[in-house]
This record gives sequence, structure tokens and C-alpha cells, in this order.
Amino acid sequence: MASTERHEQDMRQKASRALRSGVKDPVEMLRLQCLSRGAAGIKGLGRAFRIMDDDSNKRLDMSEFKKGISDYGLVLENEELQDLFKTIDKDNSGSICFEEFLSNVRPPMNKGRRELVLKAFNKLDKTGDGVITVDDLKGVYDVTKHPKYISGEWTEEQVFLKFLSSYDTPNESDGLVTKEEFMNYYSGVSASIDNDAYFDLMMRNSWKL
Repeated sequence: MASTERHEQDMRQKASRALRSGVKDPVEMLRLQCLSRGAAGIKGLGRAFRIMDDDSNKRLDMSEFKKGISDYGLVLENEELQDLFKTIDKDNSGSICFEEFLSNVRPPMNKGRRELVLKAFNKLDKTGDGVITVDDLKGVYDVTKHPKYISGEWTEEQVFLKFLSSYDTPNESDGLVTKEEFMNYYSGVSASIDNDAYFDLMMRNSWKL
């Protein structure tokens, strides 16, 4: 289940309003700029880390970080970038690793919400290899109710690929959804839903948990 249009719209509007109010915290500023793009914003930033990592050492120095943020289209002043980098670089090593970066930027979810998202991922990941593929979806996701399958416009595999693209990174879809991408997606959805009970109901109904 992709987040509804209403959730996407609420998320963008909420983040845009918060940005206009003059957020000072550099991490929150980056997070809100991502959320103003909808659920795809956090997903895209996660994948962008790998693009930023020019020397492939799974760490970003300040130069790589600055270039990556700029290439991703996020707008931060030089001083804000410096503050952001220092905030994430908690061990003062002069570089930040992927987990430091993403755990800071991803909108926080409480334990109950994280457990529901992981339960949904594990249900979809039938093979248990940490990646959701078309084969995993067979027998779990019913394509017969999809309008384009009913009309004959799409095959079963096309419906599956479209479903996976909702969770994959925009413009870089590879037909595979990692646990990280799934969590990034739902962290964005979660940010648009204030009520825990509603989030719980949405996840359970969507995935028959």
C-alpha cells in the first residue's frame, strides 16, 4: 500500500509550513526539506548517500557531504551545512557514516510504529533475504483487483513492479526494496500521522497484520 494522496499532501504542507516558520535546527531543516517532497524525500536522501560517497568508503567527509546535499537539490547556507555536519558527526571524526546520517535525518518513529513497519516488511519478504522482490509479492499481494490488471492494460508483473516502485527511490527504481527503503518510506508516512492508533489501524488493515 502506498501512502494515500491525502497523507502525501498533508506531509508536504506540514513540512512547508514548518520551514516557513523559521526552523533553526539544521537537522530538522534538512528533514523538513525532504518531507516537503513527500514520502519519497527521505527515501531519495537515503539513496543519495551512496551517490555522495565518491571514494566508496561508506563515509562522507565535509566536501562530499556539501556536494551531495547540493546535487540533491536541498538549499542550505554554508554555515547551516557546517552546523549540520557537526551535529551528525557525534564522534568528531571529521566524517559521517551512513547510519549516523540516516538515523539523524529520518523522522523519528516510536517503538510501536517501528515494530509494525518491520512486521509488514517481514511479511512481504517471504525469502527472508532482507529485500522485497516480485517473487516475494506472489501470493501476498493480490493483483486481481488492480484496475489496470482488470482492464488488461498491465500484466501481473507490471502491477508488482509498480507496487515496488512506490517504496523504491524515485528515478532509480531497480525492482528491489530493501528494509532501509521500506523504513525510510514509512518514516515519511508516519510524519504525516499524529495519532498512533490511526497509524496502527492503517498498517494492520493494509498488511493484514
